[in-house]
Amino acid sequence: MAETVRPIHPLTTDEAWEFTASRASATTFFFDFDGVLSPVTDDPDASQPVPEVLGVLERLADAVARVAIVSARPVSFLRSRFSSLDNVDLHGLYGLEVWHDGQVVTEPAALDYVPAMAALADQARTELPADILVEYKRLSVAVHYRTAPDHGPTVERWAHEQAERLGLRTQRGRMVVELKPPVDQDKGMVITESVRNAGCAWYFGDDMSDIKAFDALRAREAVDPAFFGMAVAVANPETGAEVSSAADLTLESPDAVAAFLTEGLRRF
Repeated sequence: MAETVRPIHPLTTDEAWEFTASRASATTFFFDFDGVLSPVTDDPDASQPVPEVLGVLERLADAVARVAIVSARPVSFLRSRFSSLDNVDLHGLYGLEVWHDGQVVTEPAALDYVPAMAALADQARTELPADILVEYKRLSVAVHYRTAPDHGPTVERWAHEQAERLGLRTQRGRMVVELKPPVDQDKGMVITESVRNAGCAWYFGDDMSDIKAFDALRAREAVDPAFFGMAVAVANPETGAEVSSAADLTLESPDAVAAFLTEGLRRF
């Protein structure tokens, strides 16, 4: 049987699913968590996958080579939401932590920053307005101003000052700025490494950090004519326009992601 020819962007969803089904044994699906598998919430600790997600990811993992979640959340948080899924890999904190085959592997260079991050979280709670939510993640600190958007400039300025003082990096997102170690690791690097031996990969994202993952799929296509990558954005009022402009397809919500996957799995 002749090998299926890689479709050319832009393409229809039918073409994308048809090619993916033909390469299922060499395909990986990657998902961000917040805004993709779960609605974004005012309280990050309250976020849960939409009801259909666990079942559809389990079926997807049985149909393709690999399913992975690539998130700014710590692996411990992701494990609390996806503990029932044995065949889904978890990349936490932009890839600084990885859960694979029942074990957590942490980037050694980031561990030196644990004390500094704990101190920084305490400092943020002391110095920033009381309605700013400070999320301590062990290897990073995220400062959320979703419930107090008027404080956005104050939070951004404070984060920039701390990054300069401590030699940290900042990652901006949807009503949040995160301070993290100066370690070369991001979602794009996770995808670049993960698709080296893949024939096909999809990435679903909604925020600025996900554009690097989209770019990694494009870069792999550029050097491997047999590889096919599909970048899917999830709409949102904050970063949606920029993320959608970098994607092949835009879905309206996490519920729409689950429905889209359910429909696609019928092709396998």
